[in-house]
Amino acid sequence: MRSIRILIALIVLLAAAAAGFAYSGIFDVSAADREPRWRAQLFETVKDRSIDRRVAALPAAPPLGDPQLIRTGLVHYSEMCVVCHGAPGVPKSEIGMGLNPDPPDLAHEGAEQSPVRLFWVLKNGIKMTGMPAFGMTHTDDQIWSMVAFLKQLPKLSPHQYAGMAQEAGVHPLPAGHH
Repeated sequence: MRSIRILIALIVLLAAAAAGFAYSGIFDVSAADREPRWRAQLFETVKDRSIDRRVAALPAAPPLGDPQLIRTGLVHYSEMCVVCHGAPGVPKSEIGMGLNPDPPDLAHEGAEQSPVRLFWVLKNGIKMTGMPAFGMTHTDDQIWSMVAFLKQLPKLSPHQYAGMAQEAGVHPLPAGHH
């Protein structure tokens, strides 16, 4: 019985300390200051394990090599992703440069990440990063088209990207860079 009272007292003490910390304003939420390396690594680990756990329940990716699927993905990419992530020969916009954590290079992510993992991130977003959940506004087929394009992105030169964008009828530069 004494152990239970000690455990309850510890829980109450921890809750009070957490509430005190939350209301103190000590934690700096400014996006202008970079996270300490240890905290950034901790968040990266939590994010990766969370995504890995959820991706395990998803079915395998559909075939992603269809040129029309890739083209559709390029259109969505140019409308929603270039602003923060940039593209071959296209720098991030001022919005993308102001995000903390820094939006990843999607050419690198397209080469490194599995299609199912890319799908999950695009569909669900990532809290506290500026990465929106496109599953709220896009069908799974549209999200798979973005994945198909992301898997091609590492292979594209700036010239090839600009040509594909022009062929798809989209401007290769994000708003504000025209």
